[in-house]
Amino acid sequence: MSSPDSALERLSEIARLASPLALAFDEAGYRLYAVGGSVRDALLGTLSGPIEEIDFTTEARPEQVEQIMRPLCRAIWEQGRAFGTIGGTLIDSGIVAEVTTFRSEAYVDHSRKPAVEWGDSLEVDLSRRDFTINAMALDVIALARQTPGVQTLFDYFGGFADLHERILRTPTEPGGLFRDDPLRMLRAARFAARFDLRIDPAVEAAAAANVEKLAIVSAERVRGELDLLLVSPRPSIGLEFLVRTGLADQFLPELSGLRLEQDPIHRHKDVLAHTFAVVERTSPDLVLRLAALLHDIGKPATRAITEEGVTFRFHDVVGAKMARKRLIALKYSQEVIDDVTRLVELHLRFHTYQLGWSDAAVRRYVRDAGPLLERLNELTRCDATTRNQKKATTFARRMDELEERVLALRAQEDLARLRPALDGVAVMAILGLAPGPVVGRALEFLMEIRLEEGEISAEEATSRLREWWDETGSG
Repeated sequence: MSSPDSALERLSEIARLASPLALAFDEAGYRLYAVGGSVRDALLGTLSGPIEEIDFTTEARPEQVEQIMRPLCRAIWEQGRAFGTIGGTLIDSGIVAEVTTFRSEAYVDHSRKPAVEWGDSLEVDLSRRDFTINAMALDVIALARQTPGVQTLFDYFGGFADLHERILRTPTEPGGLFRDDPLRMLRAARFAARFDLRIDPAVEAAAAANVEKLAIVSAERVRGELDLLLVSPRPSIGLEFLVRTGLADQFLPELSGLRLEQDPIHRHKDVLAHTFAVVERTSPDLVLRLAALLHDIGKPATRAITEEGVTFRFHDVVGAKMARKRLIALKYSQEVIDDVTRLVELHLRFHTYQLGWSDAAVRRYVRDAGPLLERLNELTRCDATTRNQKKATTFARRMDELEERVLALRAQEDLARLRPALDGVAVMAILGLAPGPVVGRALEFLMEIRLEEGEISAEEATSRLREWWDETGSG
């Protein structure tokens, strides 16, 4: 929580930015309140930098809201009119303002789309919101008019106290709210992770009882909440909630599968706990955190107990295939799918170089990682969660050695262009070939030289190519 003076300063800033809009609504005979994230963040002390967007609520109907806003805005958008929302960019302050009419919503079974009914009560409007911390309202008209002795902050459901106690609760019975809009269950995970909140046991119980309702939510909306959760400051809080309640099983069942039982003879760490630790250690980069979340999902399918202990042979390759399938189901972009699955596939590559980093080994590692090199190095570092200080120190030293070798080689040669010294056209001209598989084999031969020996001239490559051609009996 921010200090009282700091919170008051930020709330006053919201009121100042909203002042032209507030006065216009007042002159038209309507109330206007700032609600949601801007009020919550001002009280919590997480507002930093200029305020760019404020949500408002009013009893004015959408057509009246539009009439009031149009003279004050550079642009108006009405995509949310059916749900009572009119948006615009205020001329004076440049902030994005979205004004929504008081609502009392009734949801139809098997649908996330509410049957919207306009309301006249601020308290009823706030009661339909997801969590108490988002159900507070600031009377911007009273603040703009500087009316003494008038209540300006409306908190019917204890949101301010919940912020202070750092607990996530719902303004009304959570089961009903979740049945109305199941996406709110994922929002619980996200807000808890973002603000480091404890989740009220009643909220968790209601989520566990309504997991199947999530089936009516589109994959795109589920993905959107997962993305926001993953880049939050404490993603493990939300991820643990999703697994405990069974919500994860509805869209990411591989996650719960990581709760491998401890074997009394061949002891090994809980892979799920390890996964959460890796996610939390990585930078809040979506691709990197998705890779951290999925990097070990191939372990349950490859788990074996041998004389050497518990093994997970080829879990990197198996996990990459599983990750691709799951990311496709969640409708991620092809670029994200390719990048995440490549990181999962390569997350053990570092450990294949046990005897040190030769130039050839460095080149192959850089070539295989491509533009994902820095992310791969970070994932590899974060994957080492051992509590054995000696092992941790040794691992860190080897990672440092790798990165130093990369920098040294980059100073000597262009690692960003790891290509054969000759292209396919040159190979065909030198050997008198038409396009075909032989050209590909010749290029592979030249690429091996590039990786093993570094850069060579076109003349040297031509000579070596002719020698290869003669020795292979292809001439």
